[in-house]
Amino acid sequence: MAASLVIEASVSASFADNLKGFILALVSSAFIGSSFIIKKLGLQRAGASGPRASSGGYGYLKEPFWWVGMVTMIVGELANFVAYMFAPAVLVTPLGALSIIVSAVLAHFFLKEKLRKMGIVGCVLCIVGSTLIVLHAPSELSLSSVEEIWELATQPAFLLYTASAIAVVLVLILYCEPRFGQTNILVYIGVCSIIGSLTVMSIKAVGIAIKLTLEGSSQAGSFQTWVFVMVAITCIITQLNYLNKALDTFNTTVVSPIYYALFTSLTIFASAIMFKDWSGQSASSIVSVLCGFITVLSGTLVLHSTRDRDPTSVADIYASLSPQGSWFVHENGEIWKQNADDGLCPDFDAIIKQDHFN
Repeated sequence: MAASLVIEASVSASFADNLKGFILALVSSAFIGSSFIIKKLGLQRAGASGPRASSGGYGYLKEPFWWVGMVTMIVGELANFVAYMFAPAVLVTPLGALSIIVSAVLAHFFLKEKLRKMGIVGCVLCIVGSTLIVLHAPSELSLSSVEEIWELATQPAFLLYTASAIAVVLVLILYCEPRFGQTNILVYIGVCSIIGSLTVMSIKAVGIAIKLTLEGSSQAGSFQTWVFVMVAITCIITQLNYLNKALDTFNTTVVSPIYYALFTSLTIFASAIMFKDWSGQSASSIVSVLCGFITVLSGTLVLHSTRDRDPTSVADIYASLSPQGSWFVHENGEIWKQNADDGLCPDFDAIIKQDHFN
């Protein structure tokens, strides 16, 4: 009888924690979805008067809109951070799809990116999928110290994942970005998503440490806590930098769903390795959560495919790649520089020399 009461109390506490995490995730999605649009407006205004973020410019730091968007995103991320204290990543992370709905609706009104009828179907699919995930989300793993989290982070399987993630990110930054960053969205989004999965793991570790401290078991004296803090800060800065580049280079309708799909998939995978979210779960619960995630992913793809893309972004990309030629023209003993757009005189001997290629 006593054992039964303990189990019921544990289940009730787990449900309450998941509910808190769910509500915080909803609030987070609303703020983060809004921040995409506000920051995009700031980036557009900065790009109109100076170098764009994708070209290495930092003029957006002078734009009030970008800072409002940044503050909005920080509020959303703080709500998301607290959500990870109470609920597993398998529950919190997929609910980020709701931010796509928010950004889609706001983009329709403020960025003139049309949301069509099938886009509404995509929004409904996101909501249905999120509901499935919430109903079948696993319980949070019970941890009593940051040392236990450290043991989970240093297990061979997760160390292998971390090493692989860092290796791929270095390849994307050092090799792919200079060559394909302006034309292939997977370069910027790949860096954001991979680093983002490590961000979530470190933030969750810090969140659990704070939660334990507030419950009376201080974790501030453990060096592992500060290691997780430093990793989280480093990952967040890198993630935001490449998210800015992605938003400035490509349309919001492209960035949001692809970022969500890759980021969520990698985060669920990383969390399953580190925190063993599926341990003790029934096959039906696992399948239900996966079906919910696939439904949400389908909704994001439908939403993405039915919204207008920004035609100017592609034009801007290829405009910066167009060749500009000039020639040194020798005629009647005189030499002058002939531009590519100028008409050529009929009587000359020309030595064509390409001046530069942007």
